[in-house]
Order: sequence, then C-alpha cells, then structure tokens
Amino acid sequence: MITLFAILSTLAMLSAGPGEARRQPPATDIFIADLTTADGRLRVGKPENISNSPGYDNQPFFTPDGRALLFTSARGTVESACGKPQTDIYRYDFESRAVTQITETPECEYSPTVTPGGRISVIRVEADGAQRLWQFTPDGRNPSLVLTDIKPVGYHAWLDEDTLALFVLGQPATLQIADTTSGKSEILARNIGQSILRMPKGGVSFVQQAGEGAARTLTITAVTVENGKPATRVLTTAVPGATQAHLAWTPEGTLLMAHAGSLHAWRSGTVKWEPVADLSALGLRNVTRLAVAPDGNRIAIVAQPQ
Repeated sequence: MITLFAILSTLAMLSAGPGEARRQPPATDIFIADLTTADGRLRVGKPENISNSPGYDNQPFFTPDGRALLFTSARGTVESACGKPQTDIYRYDFESRAVTQITETPECEYSPTVTPGGRISVIRVEADGAQRLWQFTPDGRNPSLVLTDIKPVGYHAWLDEDTLALFVLGQPATLQIADTTSGKSEILARNIGQSILRMPKGGVSFVQQAGEGAARTLTITAVTVENGKPATRVLTTAVPGATQAHLAWTPEGTLLMAHAGSLHAWRSGTVKWEPVADLSALGLRNVTRLAVAPDGNRIAIVAQPQ
C-alpha cells in the first residue's frame, strides 16, 4: 500500500510536480524564445518572461494551433488542501500577449495538455490528496474524471483518443499504459523519470532510470502501440552527467535537453548530443521544463528568475 508519506517523499525528489504546493516549490517563471535553424544548427533567441508572477509558474504546453501556451501557476492568496497559494491552469495568448486564468477551483491543477478531442486534461490534486487525471472544456468548465481508479498520477501524455501513457507515483514510479474506455492500465516500465512526452511522429517517449550515484543512467525510450499492444525501443542515453532529464521534441523529430546551464540536441541516427545554446548566458538558470511550439519556431523554457 502506498502511504501519503511515500507519495510526498517521491514528490520531493521531482522538480516542481503535482502536489509540491504542500512543500512550497521554488519560484519559477516561463520564458519564450524564438527557435530558428541556421546552417543546419538550432539557435535560441533572446528569452522573454511571459508569466511574470512572483510564485510558481511551470509545466508549459503549446496548444495544437500554436497560438497559445497553457501552464500551471500558483497565484493569489487562496489556500486549499493542496497548498497555499493553490495552483490553477492559465493561458498565454501570443497575439494579445495576455494571460488568462482557465481553471478556478478549490482543488489544485497541474500539467495541462490538450486531449485529442480538444479538451484540457490535467493532473488534479483533490481535497483528500488524491491525484487523478481530469479534463475540462477549453474554457475551464465542466470537469470530469478521465480515469477513476488510477492514482496517484504525476504526469501524462496522450497516445491516441483512447490511450494514455501515465507516470504513476510509487516506490518505484511506474509507466502505465491506460485505456480510457475500460479505465484499466498495465505497467510497462518501473523506475522511470518524470518526462513523458508525445513524439512528433506518433508514440510517447519516457526516461528509464537505472543504477545509483556515478553508475546512474538515464535512457530515453519510445513507446508505440502496435496492433493494440504497446512496444518499446531505446532511443538514446541522456546527456552525460545528468541526474534528471528535462526534454522536449521539435516537430522535425529533434530531441532537446537542458543540463548544466546549456541546451543540447539529439537527432535519430546520431550518437552524441550537440550543444545548441548557453542558457546561462541568456539569463536562464536552473531550467526545469522545456516545450516546443507545433511549428517549431518557439521554445518555452522554465527557469528561476534572476
């Protein structure tokens, strides 16, 4: 049986994930920068702070049309069972440059994504501390449970309209493939990292962890569903020296990773990660999340403010 202490201990090891409002997560902001290609190499432009809030802003997700960015934010002074201030989902619109609150509930919402059906799915920390997957209409209304019996969920990614890849907290954390029609799931991997991402050509990537200390390895692995059954294949290992993998995919299939103040890129068929940008020189420190726009022209970077 998973105890609340075990759940909170696991959360404490993650960088700004669901439930961390109880532990006063560090102040973070979301920065947007142009992402361009010159001479076959990616370039990151000057970052702009688009969240501009003194507390926790994290977990950016571009809408499929690229016109807005969804993110988690802890604002105001409202206190709930999951912390003070509680977290809700917000949207930044690139044309108007305005931030709009999407959810406004007594619970805490984290990790927004857009479902294949156009709704917003979130990890919701409920009044009793349960972490389950919920969905809302795009205006933040009509909440409904996606998976009733699977908890505590930490992160998620949609494989298709009926299938999800889930990071489920536990000792160790597991990757589970869930069917929304039956509500059932199966464990596909154990001891995984927090980064679960939809891949541009289909499937989902996750981080398989192994070993401890200097022998610790992080392996980025792909999951696809073939003939109704999930299958995995190894893509690459993480940037050497990394103990956590903060990743994002470009629409062309390049994998980006932040580590030690730099942004790195890996392409299928290559062995080494190539340096892309000095994030520290751009004024970004302690980067914890990345996201790339659907057209590949923007990157969202979560970092601690100067």
